[in-house]
Amino acid sequence: MRNYELMYIIKPDVEEEKLNALVEKFKGLVEENGAEVTKLDKWGKRRLAYEVNHIKDGFYVLMQFKAEPAAAAELDRVMKITDDILRHMIVREDE
Repeated sequence: MRNYELMYIIKPDVEEEKLNALVEKFKGLVEENGAEVTKLDKWGKRRLAYEVNHIKDGFYVLMQFKAEPAAAAELDRVMKITDDILRHMIVREDE
């Protein structure tokens, strides 16, 4: 298993309930694929470095996990089709 770090930004107009549901959804998706979440950190609402589709703010979430490459690929696929995600990036950490 490899170490990965995921940073994603959720749209600012999402309600608190849906925000928590999205965070749990992605955490659950990682765990369903046999991975282990080592750290989950909600940074809260922050200003973006540049506008994305006329949106200036977003909720930042950082997640570190250990997984096989297939689990990271599945997480990437699901994040791409989730409308409430502005941006996301999965990075493999060095050993």
